[in-house]
Amino acid sequence: MAALGDTLAVAMVAAVCLLLMIGYPVALTLGGVSLGFAALGAAAGVMNLGLLGALPERIYGVMTNEVLLAIPLFIFMGVMLERSRIAEELLETMARLFGALPGGLGLSVVFVGLLLAAAKGVVGATTVTMGLIVLPTMLRHGYDKALAAGTVAATATLAQIFPPATVLVLLGDQLSNSYQAAQLAQGNFAPRTVTVADLFAAAIVPGLVLVALYAAYLIAVAFLFPKTSPAVAPDPKAPRGARLLGGLLRALVAPIALIVAVLGSILGGIATPTEAAAVGAVGAILLAALRSGVAGLIAPVTRRAAQITSMIFLLLIGATVFSLVFRGLGGDRLVERLLTGLPGGTGVAVLVVMLAVFVLGFVMDAFEIIFVVVPIVAPVLLQMPGIDPVWLGVMLAVNLQTSYMHPPLGATLFYLRGVAPPELTTRHIYLGIIPFVLIQLVMLAALWFLPQLATALPHRLYGL
Repeated sequence: MAALGDTLAVAMVAAVCLLLMIGYPVALTLGGVSLGFAALGAAAGVMNLGLLGALPERIYGVMTNEVLLAIPLFIFMGVMLERSRIAEELLETMARLFGALPGGLGLSVVFVGLLLAAAKGVVGATTVTMGLIVLPTMLRHGYDKALAAGTVAATATLAQIFPPATVLVLLGDQLSNSYQAAQLAQGNFAPRTVTVADLFAAAIVPGLVLVALYAAYLIAVAFLFPKTSPAVAPDPKAPRGARLLGGLLRALVAPIALIVAVLGSILGGIATPTEAAAVGAVGAILLAALRSGVAGLIAPVTRRAAQITSMIFLLLIGATVFSLVFRGLGGDRLVERLLTGLPGGTGVAVLVVMLAVFVLGFVMDAFEIIFVVVPIVAPVLLQMPGIDPVWLGVMLAVNLQTSYMHPPLGATLFYLRGVAPPELTTRHIYLGIIPFVLIQLVMLAALWFLPQLATALPHRLYGL
């Protein structure tokens, strides 16, 4: 019977992957396939349908989870900043400051991408904003098409790893549950916790290192292949000197103030991520009011934020059904046997999971992997010796960031394709992103050999 349950669990995962590749909606696929296999399991006598009675309670728990309340607030903040044109002013000002240097326009994109990531936390909004504003400018000034596309796409995905990334909020919630489950399984009935604030602190240094690696690559390309990233000819009508500095300060103060208010309150222990998200949402409204007014923005911004939030939570409900049925068929025990039985111990188990997440990124996006894969593998990994949950979370976050970038189904590539000028083809986007995917893998290797990159700051702040 156990073997039949294992077979059904594996078949269910394969069926979900197949239907996702065909193009069926993710949330409905997860829920529908899971219910179908639950019926098969019950008919075969390897699953008790009474387990599905836990679904209403689980869904209610998801919808009332205080940590997850940060999601709609951070999304609202990001969409409001996108619609208020704050990002556009920042990009234009930084381009004037550095564009006269070889490769300077690309470096400006990376720097602004970092600020937008820390202010928005939403990949789609950042990609669209930068694609509409920066990409035509880079092409107009003679940048190589592939390099321009890769720079914009990779930089936009910094919103995936740099706090207050939506992915970190969701990953923190899932890892918290997994870490507690792992400790309870080991007989620790007073388990420690890992929080979203821990992951925010842990992601800051890797995020900055990633920015440095992007910048180093662009500088190297500008030095070795100057025709691919030429200096921008100065505009005689553009402000200079004190006027340029004043414009830069005016453009920088608003996003930096918002970043300090949100991240500073979280890292300083003044506010929870949900409370800080509320501060960020109000701050975004105030900044928009100071710049261009919010009378015509509140309704469309709220509508767009509600659409994105609904998509995420519907996906989470579908993944909850999948996870429950997978466990009901004995899939969690199968995963535990597979990971603990690998030769090489803990290191090989983590490596296998990272490879699996990377490969799944070709057919699933980050949210799907967080909701479906992490609850299955994380409790097993966190029972193994020597695994820091914060380090594991950042490793997963950087890996999931890569899933947004690599061809053929990286979400960022589709966002960029939707707003790119006609002369920029899909081939250019795919070729341009490859070096940045390799940089992501270098970052993963650095975290593997230097886990202190992720653990030092949260350990110093919170004594983990």
